[in-house]
Parts: sequence; C-alpha cells; structure tokens
Amino acid sequence: MRILFVHQNFPGQFKHLAPALSADPANEVVALTMQQNVPSAWQGVRLVSYRPGRTSSREIHPWLTDFETKTIRGDAAFRAALAMREAGFLPDVIIAHPGWGESLFLKEVWPAAKLGIYSEFHYQPKGLDVGFDPEFPAEDVDDACRLRLKNINNLLHFEVADAGLSPTYWQASTFPQPFQSKISVVHEGIDTAALKANPDVAMTLNGSIALTRANEVITFVNRNLEPYRGYHVFMRALPELLRRRPSARVLLCGGDDVSYGARPPAGKKWKDIFFDEVKDRIAPADWRRVHFLGHLPYEHFIPLLQLSTVHVYLTYPFVLSWSLLEAMSVGCAIVASDTQPLREAIRHGDTGRLVGFFDHGMLVEEVCGLLDQPDERVRLGANARAFALEHYDLHTVCLPAQLAWVARLAAGGG
Repeated sequence: MRILFVHQNFPGQFKHLAPALSADPANEVVALTMQQNVPSAWQGVRLVSYRPGRTSSREIHPWLTDFETKTIRGDAAFRAALAMREAGFLPDVIIAHPGWGESLFLKEVWPAAKLGIYSEFHYQPKGLDVGFDPEFPAEDVDDACRLRLKNINNLLHFEVADAGLSPTYWQASTFPQPFQSKISVVHEGIDTAALKANPDVAMTLNGSIALTRANEVITFVNRNLEPYRGYHVFMRALPELLRRRPSARVLLCGGDDVSYGARPPAGKKWKDIFFDEVKDRIAPADWRRVHFLGHLPYEHFIPLLQLSTVHVYLTYPFVLSWSLLEAMSVGCAIVASDTQPLREAIRHGDTGRLVGFFDHGMLVEEVCGLLDQPDERVRLGANARAFALEHYDLHTVCLPAQLAWVARLAAGGG
C-alpha cells in the first residue's frame, strides 16, 4: 500500500502511526511537509518538502485572511503533489492534518486515493472556547463572522474526505453532522512503559536545589503559559498556595509565547502580565520556591512528572493536551478544571479531582487537601494510571486501533 502523510510540521500527531506503517515492507510511506532542509527520510518515511510561493495579501478582507493563508498553502502542496504524480507516486491512502490547508486540493491530483483527515477541532461562535472566559471577551461584533469563515477549511474538507480521526470523543462531537458520523475516535497514544512512576527520581534546579519524591512539589505544565490553559487562574491561586504550603516548590513548565487564542497587548507576554499581577502579594523568600522552567526537553519532562506531588492542569473547552494523559500515565495526583475535555479522562474522586476553571480558591483547597492526604494521592494516581493503560496505551490500544482505521480507510471506509 502506498500512503501519503500530510502535515506542515511532520510528524506531528502521526509520530507513531507513520513509522508503524513504514515498518511493513509491503507499504511505501511518504510525507509532505512544509519543513525545509529535512533529511530524505525519517524512520522509513520518505520526506518531501513544499514551500508557499507567496504571502497573504495586505488588502484582503480581514475575515478572509485565515482562509487565504490556507489556500496559499493548499496551492503549494497541490503543486508539490503534481510533481510527485509526474514522478510516478500514486498513493492509495492520504492521511492529513487539514488544519493549515495543505490537503485542500490533493484529491484533484489523486482522485482515486482515499483521504482520511485528523479531525482536531471545529470552531463554534459560542459554547466552546470562544467567549468562555469573560475576562477575554470577543474583541468586536465581527468575531462571530470571522469564526464562521475560519471553518471554511473544515467544511471544504468534509466534501472530499472519506473518513476522520479524532483523539477524543468530545473533540469529535464539535464537528457537525453528517461528517461527525465519519469520525473514528482514537487517541495518538501514550507510551505508558516509558511514562511510569519512579520513586528514585531526582532533579536539580539552578545547579543547587536538589528535589526528590520526599519534597512537596506542585507542577503546572503548558506548551505556553497563557489563558487558554489557565495560567492566569493558577497564578492567582499561587499566593495562597505558597502561604499555606511553606515547604512546597512550584514548578511551571512552558514557554512565554502563544499557542492558542489572542496575543497579549503589544510588547507584553501573558507570562509576565500575570506574574506582575501577583508579585507584590508574594514575599521574596516565597518567590524563591517558584521555578519557571521554560520548555523542557522530553527526557527532562518525564522526571518532572515523576517528581510531582500534585499536578495541576487547566484548560478552556478546547483540545486536550497530551501532557494531561502523560501525567495520568505517570500516576500523578491531578487537580484539573471541570471543563468538557477533562471529563472524558478525569473522573472526580476517581482518577483525579475537578474544580471550576475560574475558582482559584477551590483550586487551592483541592491542591492543599491532596498534599495533606498521601494515601488519597496514591489511590488517585493508581486509578489515573490504570485508566491511561486501559484507554490510551500506545502499543496495546491506540496504535492497533489507528492501523485498523487505516486499513478500513484503504478498503473504502473509515
């Protein structure tokens, strides 16, 4: 079988599936990516780069800027696909993340190929992430119009895609019918063999602060520290957390850019805005127990989770982070926001604790309560790991289901 993966930053969500398919000598696996200067192959997958031929227009209607960008990328990928066809590559299956538009026109090149799309999220003008946080309301009345047009990319893919693949049931539920009925729910998978508890874990901060499981450690992890992932809520809880837990170390992992949602006011960073908001309520000695770690290499990220006494994860109603499931696999005692994405994995009182997203006072109560209950932390962590093993294990659950989905896709369904 000839398989083409399409992802602007390959491998992305296909980092396990693509190598598994390429390991079968009966398959020829190729990936189309916008990355430049890539090697000719990665884990058996041949890599082909494309480059957009132009940038977005200055004078285009602002509601259409997003779709024009996707069209430009779709055009570039289309041209690369034409060259691949001329060179003799005819895929049986195309598996694409459609979020940046690359796969918009690939069925024009290969009409017989079956197209499966990674169905990550379908935007809504209300009821999901948009308008969820009253502190950051829609900027103007045009936003609902702009958001409807943002979904053009998804809607056009629904016309040509044969099947979809979504990592969670809630994310799949954001898509409209009839396409929702074409979506299979299979997570990318968590390597539970690598992500497990380590009672002997140790970490040294700033070259001098040695931490082990004997220390009281509160962890908070985002790709970037921003409101979509509750950074502002956590920071507002921080003064009371530090006051009530005079021995606790607070470790925050994440960058200072923006992954989701609006950017902060010009010249500022969300990380600094909410740091500045609480800094005068925290004594210098207590600030020395707060550690901003930035982006951690994965080999250091795992020990961070293993070190955690209580792990905090907050999110708007948006895509679920891998880090939450990785924390579950490690067996962390988790306090999470009671928002739709979490309810699929965190069962209150069973696999973790849920609190209202905006209730930083209750967040403090739950974290401090668990810090005082070692037996309860062990129980919640064990249940969280068992849940991860049953539902998200890479090798026994997710990857076999993904491979079965590809087989169904190739046979004409999904």
